[in-house]
Amino acid sequence: MKKIVLTVVCTVFAIAAMAQDLQLHYDFGRNIYPDELPQRQKMTLTFEHFSLDNAGSWYYFVDMDFLKDGACGAYTEISREFNIGKQGFAAHVEYDGGLCSTKVGDFGARYQHAALIGPAYNGHNKDFSTTYSIQLMYKQYFRGQNLTHSYSSCQLTGVWSTTFANKALTFAGFFDFWRGVKGNGHGQLIFASEPQLWYNLSSIKGLEKCPISIGTEVELYNNFYTPANGSDKTFFVNPTIGIKCKL
Repeated sequence: MKKIVLTVVCTVFAIAAMAQDLQLHYDFGRNIYPDELPQRQKMTLTFEHFSLDNAGSWYYFVDMDFLKDGACGAYTEISREFNIGKQGFAAHVEYDGGLCSTKVGDFGARYQHAALIGPAYNGHNKDFSTTYSIQLMYKQYFRGQNLTHSYSSCQLTGVWSTTFANKALTFAGFFDFWRGVKGNGHGQLIFASEPQLWYNLSSIKGLEKCPISIGTEVELYNNFYTPANGSDKTFFVNPTIGIKCKL
C-alpha cells in the first residue's frame, strides 16, 4: 500500500532545500478485478514533502483513499535520514502506518504499523536528470488489531527518477521487497512497485513556470492483497491516470 514514491527525494536533494507536491490518481483496479478487489478505492490523493537540513533530510507522504461517499482510508510513511561518511551514504529511520474502512458496513481497520532502520545510499548523474536511492533495512512490525502478533522482518527499497525528452517526460518510481506473514502465520515474500510516467507541462513554450504534470501510475503487487473471492491469485496490476502539482 505504499503509495507514492519517494521519487522527489533524490532529485531535490541536489537542487533545493525543500519540495512538496500533490497527486490525484483515478484508480482502475476495481474495474479490472471486480471479484478479487471489490472494495478498492476509486481515487487516491497523495501529499508528499521533502526537506533538507545540515544533518540530513526529512521525507513523508500521506495517501488518502476515496470512495463515492468520501475518504475511506489514510496511510503515511515518515522517514529521516542522517548523512554519514562519504557523500551519498546515510542512516535511514522510518515509520509506516495508517487506517482504512470498507465500502459497505461500519467496519474499520488499522494497518499493522512498523518501524524500519538501516543504511541508505543516494546517487545521481552529472546534471541530476537521473537520481536513485537504495535502502536495506531491518523492519519491526508491532502488535496490531485483533491480536496480530509482532514480528521482525527486513526490507529492500529502491527509488529512481529520470527526466528526459528535453525535460518533457519524467519516469520515476519505487520498489519494495520484504518478508511478511500470511494469515496462517507462515512467512511469505512480498513485492510492491509503483512506476510512474509524467508529462511535464513546463516543457511547453510559454508554460515554463507551470507546476502541473499529467500522467499515469501502474501499481504492481505480489502477495500483498488477499482476494475477496477466495481465489489463489497473488499478482495484481492496478493502473491509474493522474495529475501532479508542485507546491
